[in-house]
Amino acid sequence: MGELAGAYANSDLGAFDLGFLEGGVQVRRSLASCWGVRFEQVDPVRPFRWPKGGESFAGWYFCATTGEHIGYESWLERDRLILLDSDPQVTGVASQPFWLHWHDGSRRRRHAPDYFVRLADGTGRVVDVRAADRVDEAAAEAFAATERACRAVGWEFVQSDVPDPLVMANMRWLSRYRRRRCLRRDVAHRLLEVFHEPGSLRGGAMEVGDPLMVLPVLFHLLWSGALATDVSARLLGSDSVVHATTRGLRWGG
Repeated sequence: MGELAGAYANSDLGAFDLGFLEGGVQVRRSLASCWGVRFEQVDPVRPFRWPKGGESFAGWYFCATTGEHIGYESWLERDRLILLDSDPQVTGVASQPFWLHWHDGSRRRRHAPDYFVRLADGTGRVVDVRAADRVDEAAAEAFAATERACRAVGWEFVQSDVPDPLVMANMRWLSRYRRRRCLRRDVAHRLLEVFHEPGSLRGGAMEVGDPLMVLPVLFHLLWSGALATDVSARLLGSDSVVHATTRGLRWGG
């Protein structure tokens, strides 16, 4: 009760409103009344931009975690979705989940964060994706306001920069095998047995069977975290060292 009372005493709770879609209708409520809304399930509050001849590229990403398509407005946002989708702590994601409304002392402002993320422990995370060299004064002010609002209701706020290019290259490859159709249980269990002791990627695959049949399952297990390799050291290859983890199999997606 003490923590709850402290939260309601936070002056920032009265400084922000959220506008979001509820039953297809856009509503606006105080931040204090929205902390329990399942924002990972809401529809985007605005259409995605498809600028002709622009630098950004919008599209839809199939999220294995949720089984739904999630919109993005740049390759950078798409890459962040891939990383969120592969994170075992993430249970839900929605893009452009709400408008955050506030007054900066001279004028009314609003900002739609890129993603709302629900974590396995039930907590929320708000993510804004922007390369550090593209954060101008207006964006910095919007991110600072969003962080204040998140702190007031106990959500985490993350300003996401450009990911490590080597990690991202490997995760883009593994994301091709994120769907359930890549997972054969008999092959998966055998791979976990083989890689109980660390070994080379291709060597372990060949020990299980025909690599053409086994490798898609192996890549799916790397994606889901049941198997692991160092994706930050080098591009995945036949001699990449793979080992089983304690995470276990994830049959969803």
